[in-house]
Amino acid sequence: MAGGFAVASEARYTGKVTIFVVLSCMMAAMGGVIFGYDIGISGLIASFFASSTTKAYGRKPSIIIGGAAFLAGAALNGTALNIYMLIFGRVLLGVGVGFANQAVPLYLSEMAPPKYRGAFNNGFQLSVGIGALTANLINYGTVKIKQGYGWRISLSMAAVPASILTLGALFLPETPNSLIQCGQNQQQAKQMLQKIRGTSDVDAELHDLISAIENSNTLQNNYNQILQRNYRPQLIMAIAIPFFQQVTGINVIAFYAPIVFRTIGFGESASLMSAVMTGVVGIATTLVSMVLVDRVGRRPLLVAGGLVMFAAQLAVGGIMAGKLGDHGGLSRGYGDVVLVLIGVYVAGFGLSWGPLGWLIPSEIFPLEIRAAGQSVAVAVNFLFTFLVGQTFLAMLCHFKAGIFFFFGGWVAVMTAFVYVLLPETKNVPIEQMDKVWRHHWFWNKIVGSDKQSIDAL
Repeated sequence: MAGGFAVASEARYTGKVTIFVVLSCMMAAMGGVIFGYDIGISGLIASFFASSTTKAYGRKPSIIIGGAAFLAGAALNGTALNIYMLIFGRVLLGVGVGFANQAVPLYLSEMAPPKYRGAFNNGFQLSVGIGALTANLINYGTVKIKQGYGWRISLSMAAVPASILTLGALFLPETPNSLIQCGQNQQQAKQMLQKIRGTSDVDAELHDLISAIENSNTLQNNYNQILQRNYRPQLIMAIAIPFFQQVTGINVIAFYAPIVFRTIGFGESASLMSAVMTGVVGIATTLVSMVLVDRVGRRPLLVAGGLVMFAAQLAVGGIMAGKLGDHGGLSRGYGDVVLVLIGVYVAGFGLSWGPLGWLIPSEIFPLEIRAAGQSVAVAVNFLFTFLVGQTFLAMLCHFKAGIFFFFGGWVAVMTAFVYVLLPETKNVPIEQMDKVWRHHWFWNKIVGSDKQSIDAL
């Protein structure tokens, strides 16, 4: 079983959580704030360019490029004199998000100790939630400005997290994995490992890194390589996990929460504040997920969160179908119930598919195709973020209350998918992750089993 393997293999590594690695990961996680504050479809394309940069020059340069592009985009949008400046600014925002989302989850997963990788990586989703909540609060304040320049404040305030990320990234250390991959000598990587692990006994982890680099150096085209049979499980997960994350319907709540709440009877200001409340719930439950993910594992959280979201969506759909009708509104009592149920749904997402939708793709790929694999995951995420966002209003008009049953059906599918096909990755060192697929009842039929490696542990 994957869980038993995780415990056995993690024991090879020594070390502890150091202040150095905590501060480094906190700064890098600021990339999530700019994603939560503003999402651009141009990040779909930028993530593929970021892959080459991340592999050739390291995670740190990609984070710096992402922060700088987002900063420039925020400046252009806030001072825009015409539609062309707005469009170009939006493109730069998308480029910034694309680079940051490609590099930051990888950075967090590679810097974190295996035993606490989930908690460190979940800091990215925590930052996404903080960014989204900040944007809602700023919008709530600027919408009341009668002189008509509130939109400039909303757009230009994105420069704050971008500035912090860009300046902070200049002082970030590079990950040991990236140091070796980019051609630095092994001694530098060993010194960095000793620094971030707080111990001089890092030989086992360094050995795994060097072995991974030797495999990586034999590849010429990562995107061709990722299509090979032995990487099939990782590629399927890199597509399925971000796809499922978006068809939970979470960005429907993020993008259109004020519209949804006005539809069920809340006033304009009340509906915006309701969106803020759900944002707080998301942040709080992501913190809970950070505590639990390395203790109970990824699979239990995904399944539990899926069941919670499924039940909440069915309940909301049932109330709206029975009480709202085509043109009516809900009573205050039912409106409050729906608000609570949406909060429960957001809590389920914040506990599971929100943070783990970024964690799992960043930790499952071997080093030789890790940057390319993360680019695929980010591109799929952006693509379906865009498609769901663009089609939601049409679906709402067509399906009405049935839209909650539509997304609830997808939640049921993804929960079953995880239960059957996703191996547990808790505590597994990132450079030994290929073994979880060989020990899985289904995937070992595709990639082959490795009974000898189990006996050797």
